[in-house]
Amino acid sequence: MSRIAATFEKLKPLRRCALIPFITAGDPDPELTLPLMRALVEGGADIIELGVPFSDPMADGPTIQRASERALKHGMSLKGVLDIVRRFRIENAATPVVLMGYANPVEAYGKGFAHDARAAGVDGVLIVDYPPEECVEFAAELHKAEIDPIFLLAPTSVDRRFGEVAAIGSGYIYYVSLKGVTGAGQLDFAEVARRIPEIRQKVGMPVGVGFGIRDAESAAKIAVVADAVVIGSRIIEEIESSSRAEAPSKVAKFMNEIRTAIDAARDGGRVP
Repeated sequence: MSRIAATFEKLKPLRRCALIPFITAGDPDPELTLPLMRALVEGGADIIELGVPFSDPMADGPTIQRASERALKHGMSLKGVLDIVRRFRIENAATPVVLMGYANPVEAYGKGFAHDARAAGVDGVLIVDYPPEECVEFAAELHKAEIDPIFLLAPTSVDRRFGEVAAIGSGYIYYVSLKGVTGAGQLDFAEVARRIPEIRQKVGMPVGVGFGIRDAESAAKIAVVADAVVIGSRIIEEIESSSRAEAPSKVAKFMNEIRTAIDAARDGGRVP
């Protein structure tokens, strides 16, 4: 059983919703990423999504675009991201790490990516611009390396896409709750609540919800219906507004607020 699957299995009898924070590797500089990952775990993260910076992050809003720009300015590369994961694994063998990014850096890396990612301690890979019908071979390589290929579903996804994702994906589904880019728009909680059971039934995997979750209140509402809450832009804003020295403690504090809220929401199935 993968670390991701084991995490969801552990949380299920406890009636806990997984908390999946996102940060960009190398932002604001490469040496701060490891302390920030530690802070995410300290604050209650169950799985970490680690962004691979890219010069044209088309699915991301301004906040994550700025994070990619800062990371690239400091020379962060996919090889550097794997090195950070390798260092994280020396001190943490339990928390799953999912790389989230775009096809270009992976294709530029070459055929050894899946092997090297596994050797570094990566548990899942989500490539935003790899639709399932175009990456069957890539998903097979990940499965061979015992890495979960994770896919996006959106409010506009049709039954055929559900089937394609179910056929080659594993770990969890990332449900994009809004049309548009990360960090934008307002969540329609009723619509999310309506879609989640359908998605869960058709794909047979836990469903994490991201895009538009910015605070404890919105996270709590999502936690009542989803298997996981994914939050990214708001964490990066915390990093942006902090000094280098205080960023890890501020991130841990913010994460703890989200953790407390989603746990309370799951207590009796009610939103605090």
